[in-house]
Amino acid sequence: MLTIGTHMSIAKGLAKTAENVVWMKANTMQIFSRNPRGSNFKVYTEEEIGKFQKLRRENQFGPLLAHAPYTMNLASDKEKVYEFACTAIREDVARMDSLGIEYLVFHPGSHTGIGIEQGIENIIRGLNQAITGQEKIMVLLETMTGKGTEIGARFEHLRKIRDGAAHPERIGICLDTCHVFAAGYDIVNDLEGVLLEFDRVLGLKLLKAIHLNDSMMPFGSHKDRHAVVGEGEIGMEALLRVMRHPALNALPFYLETPLDDEGHKEEIQRLREKLDE
Repeated sequence: MLTIGTHMSIAKGLAKTAENVVWMKANTMQIFSRNPRGSNFKVYTEEEIGKFQKLRRENQFGPLLAHAPYTMNLASDKEKVYEFACTAIREDVARMDSLGIEYLVFHPGSHTGIGIEQGIENIIRGLNQAITGQEKIMVLLETMTGKGTEIGARFEHLRKIRDGAAHPERIGICLDTCHVFAAGYDIVNDLEGVLLEFDRVLGLKLLKAIHLNDSMMPFGSHKDRHAVVGEGEIGMEALLRVMRHPALNALPFYLETPLDDEGHKEEIQRLREKLDE
């Protein structure tokens, strides 16, 4: 069965968010682990958590994904920036794990001039102080576009991070279709080749989630601008090939497209209909 959802606001609480997922006829969701552009996070009551877990069970949600804040840069050499990033990832791993959320994804970070190798070393050190190895949650490294000094535009970057971690068994990969396309992996004309390269460098068994996004920007642009599925440079047919691929179709898909809940409901319905054709 297709597992698909979208990024959801948790402004009205976890239980209300889960109700909205059911209304959208989705069966998973992505949420922010805390304020995406700040440091605050909500503390939920036992009653709220209980309602949320009940809705998940009753509606047979697939794996849920939490997204770490955009302000978190584990590759940074700036003391305050790095300290915040280490605190945020450590707290969010524990908090999301306690909620039974299966995956926590984060942008590996930008080295801002110190170089890719040093940036990767910083990321590894940050992950090692956050992951104990006793968690059930998996931390996912996201594929990136490579804008500026961003780390993660090449599969090799993610391989080095995982290989250097103290608990690699708790680290997987989230592939963002917009990001890999903008990074120069041609999923439109050579999806099979891209997946073979992913398997060679990382291993397809490490791929745990897919951010299903079209791209406003052209192939190899290294620019991160998401488009509604079918309305960008990747196009509907190429994204449907991603969803139908036997190595990918059992994975959870999460939309991060520029639509509201009503729009996402229609987008999910449209994708289901297209897949049934």
